[in-house]
Amino acid sequence: MDWWRKLKKNSLARFGGTILIIFYAIVILADFVAPYHPVEHFQVDGSLLPPTQIYWRNQETGAFLGPHVYPTTQGPTDLETGDRLLTVDFSQPSPLRLFVRGTPYKFLYFIPLDLHLFGTVGEGFINLLGTDEQGRDQFSRLIFGGRISLSIGLLGIAISFPIGMFVGGVSGYFGGIVDSILMRMVEVLMTIPTIYLLVALAAILPMSMSSAERFVLIIVITSFVSWSGLARVVRGQVLSIKEREFVDAARVIGASSPLIIVRHILPQTATYIIISATLAVPGFIVAESVLSLIGLGIQQPDPSWGNLLSVATNASILVLQPWLVWSPAALVVLTVLAFNLLGDGLRDALDPRTLQKQVQQLPDQS
Repeated sequence: MDWWRKLKKNSLARFGGTILIIFYAIVILADFVAPYHPVEHFQVDGSLLPPTQIYWRNQETGAFLGPHVYPTTQGPTDLETGDRLLTVDFSQPSPLRLFVRGTPYKFLYFIPLDLHLFGTVGEGFINLLGTDEQGRDQFSRLIFGGRISLSIGLLGIAISFPIGMFVGGVSGYFGGIVDSILMRMVEVLMTIPTIYLLVALAAILPMSMSSAERFVLIIVITSFVSWSGLARVVRGQVLSIKEREFVDAARVIGASSPLIIVRHILPQTATYIIISATLAVPGFIVAESVLSLIGLGIQQPDPSWGNLLSVATNASILVLQPWLVWSPAALVVLTVLAFNLLGDGLRDALDPRTLQKQVQQLPDQS
């Protein structure tokens, strides 16, 4: 497990891997971690509230109460400045607690529960990142939106990489007319700009399509146009691997060509496949974010990091409620950075040329 020791020594790769583990754990447990439902929970007169202020002392008596909040609503607009004033009811302190009862849900999709990691007891609400224009908790919507934005990359490579490996393996192994036909098809696909294709296709889709249908469509389209680069690299590796002795031995004992490709040749490309898959996930995440940002991806009220960023098109929100924009933007940037750092670390740890250089640098014991 030399590669694992090398990976653990890479502080940047450890940072990226830790961030991804935390993010994926949170979105898998989103129903438990999020204090409120992302779609159905509305706060009356609570649209575009800033992040909730947490108090420790009763604002009326001065007595120590521990962490608590107060019911807050949007008050009238200041006619001179245009600011929306907040109305805070200091007569109803609402203590913050861990493991509180709240909106019922099915833990891991089949265990009915109503326990949440944190929340309030009383009339007040805890909105760590404020509320959106519909009075929904932004923090809860970010967590549930991560389910879509983080899963789309994994599902995308689960579709595109087997295709790229198969086409590249067949093309490199058989060569000749098969290689020419497959590579010409790959070259055509590589000329197609993925984002523009997605925009064009999404623009002609019926508006009646649900978010789930759009989610599947985005995955399918991005997957079937993103495997071409992988196929070319795998083909090049197969061209060199198929001439090695163990492949000749497999042919001698009567192994079929598909068996040789699947069991003897493609596993030799595993190092590149793992690294490439790690570095390809951010592309799917960015594609979903861009489409949802321009209104052609996941549609409201279902959250994704992309459509949460779409509020940036509203200049007043961008200026007066910047937390609604920076929070999803920061998560997208951090996720892409984490995948790239982990991918770079895997490349350094798994690259056989690195091991070869280390062997060559050993002192001669003769």
